[in-house]
Amino acid sequence: MALETILVVDDEPAIVQVIRDRLQHEGFQVRAAGSAREASAAVADPPDLIILDLMLPDLDGFELLRRLRQQGLDLPVIILTARDDDVDVVVGLELGADDYVVKPFNPRELVARVRAVLRRRGEALALAARVASLEARLPEASAGTAPGSAAPAARLRFDAPARRAWYAGQLLDLRPREYDLLHFLAQHQGQVLSRDRLLERVWGTAAYYDDRTVDVHVHRLRQKLAEIDPDADPIQTERGIGYRLEL
Repeated sequence: MALETILVVDDEPAIVQVIRDRLQHEGFQVRAAGSAREASAAVADPPDLIILDLMLPDLDGFELLRRLRQQGLDLPVIILTARDDDVDVVVGLELGADDYVVKPFNPRELVARVRAVLRRRGEALALAARVASLEARLPEASAGTAPGSAAPAARLRFDAPARRAWYAGQLLDLRPREYDLLHFLAQHQGQVLSRDRLLERVWGTAAYYDDRTVDVHVHRLRQKLAEIDPDADPIQTERGIGYRLEL
């Protein structure tokens, strides 16, 4: 079985060596890039996950992440930063990072976060494959509506194998975690879901995340839904508790 590959993008050799030693000890294959230019070249052979420092010598890590996402690179990314300001964390999540670690960090915690992100990624891909296999066995007569859709006129519908969602008939441009969150809310439409439950069921473990993670992703979903229908507000906030979806 091939080892999972982690690309570490950081211009501090000592930091890279600490991460490399720990990850290799835990059974990962590690590649390193000391600049945005090197990282851009390294992803031509896509790794399984990227650990990205924000303070790079030739380009801000935020901008590198933005460019990689614009190029369609859909890989898990963990931000590694010495800047623990809330704004930096929110910006990183907004750009599609899956998690963040603040320097100085505990190498064991970093490994735990890497494993958690990769596990969630693997679970999502496995689920999509299982759903695709099941749908392939459905009678052709059921092909009149979009996959995962209860009815053609449904306000919100999903194509589970392709991990796509439509709102008011328009395809939503969703990041993987945004899709998971919206799908879980839709499965429990009308129910108030606490932030802790959303963290557990969508992110897989509440140990390495906090309420801010949920709030940021809900904010992004609201923005994308409002672009299609500015007059609607389907994701309702239950103050002090969490969120519920009302269509």
